[in-house]
Amino acid sequence: MHRGLNGLYRFSDENRNLSVASHLLYGGHIASSSMSEVVNDVAFNAFSAAKDDASNAEYSANEDRFTSLDDVRAAIKAEGLESCRLIFGIDYTMSNLSQGMNTFGGKNLHDLESLNPYQEVICVLGEVLEPLNSDPDGSIPAFGFGDSITQDKSIFKLKTEEGECSGFMDVLDAYEKITPKIHLSGPSNFAPLIEKAVEIVKHSGNMYHILVIVANGQVNNAEDTRKAIVDASDYPLSIIMFGVGDGPWDTMDEFDDLLPKRRFDNFQFVNFHEIMSTSRKPQATLALCALMEIPDQYKAIKNLNLLKKVE
Repeated sequence: MHRGLNGLYRFSDENRNLSVASHLLYGGHIASSSMSEVVNDVAFNAFSAAKDDASNAEYSANEDRFTSLDDVRAAIKAEGLESCRLIFGIDYTMSNLSQGMNTFGGKNLHDLESLNPYQEVICVLGEVLEPLNSDPDGSIPAFGFGDSITQDKSIFKLKTEEGECSGFMDVLDAYEKITPKIHLSGPSNFAPLIEKAVEIVKHSGNMYHILVIVANGQVNNAEDTRKAIVDASDYPLSIIMFGVGDGPWDTMDEFDDLLPKRRFDNFQFVNFHEIMSTSRKPQATLALCALMEIPDQYKAIKNLNLLKKVE
C-alpha cells in the first residue's frame, strides 16, 4: 500500500476489494480527477452553509475552506501531515432499529441482507483514509459500543480473533462476522470509545490519530460525551463522526462547533445520508467533508505542542 498523499491513492492487493466495492457502489474511485471538484455540489454547499452558520458562535470553529479534494490534499501536505494512525468505532444501540425508517427502507441500519450504511462508510473510508495509515502492520483498532453487554459503560473489539484489524478490508470482514451475533441495546454514549482512543494515543507516545465514529447520532448521555470530546482536545486526536440514518443531528452539530472549552476544534460531523442521497459525486463529496478540518486540526495540534517529540 502506498502511504502518504502523492497525487492519486494507490492500493495494494490486500485492499483492492475495497476499491472494487466502492467502485461498484458509486461508479468510480474517489481519487479520479473527474471527481476532484465538488465546489458546486448541492450536498457540499449545504454542508458548508451549516458550518458557516455555526461560525458565528462564541467558540471559533474551523472553517470549511476547501472546495475540492486536491485543495484539501495540498493543505494536508503543506502542514507536513504525511501519515497518521486510525481508530474505528461502530454504534450498536437499539435506535439502529428505527433510524432507517426514511433512509434505509425502514430496515435495521445493521441489516446485512443488502449493503447497509455502516458497510458503505467502511468501503468509502478505505479509499480515503487507509493510504494515510502509518501503522507498520496496517493495524486499525476497531470497536463496537452500545450492545447489550457494554451498554453505555464500555466498548468491545470488533475482531474476535487475536490482534487488531489489518486495514479497512479486515474492518469490513470483522464487522460482517460479528454483527449477526450482537444484541442491540444502549443507552448511547461516545465517551468510552473516545476515552479508549485517548488511551491508544497516549500509549503510542502521542502520535497523531484519527478516530472515526459511525453512529446514528442518538446520544443519551450527552454530558459524558461532551466532557470526553473536551478532554480529548489535550491530545493529538481528530474525531470524525459519520451520521447514518434519519437523524436529527442537532447534538452532533453541537459537538462539531459549539463546545467552547476545547483547546482546538477536534470534532467533525458528516451527515452521510444527506451527502450520499443528494450529491452528484457522493464519494468525492464525502471524502472532502471527512478531510475538511484535518489540515486546521493538525496545524492546531502542532501549535499546541501536542505531538510526540521527535528526537
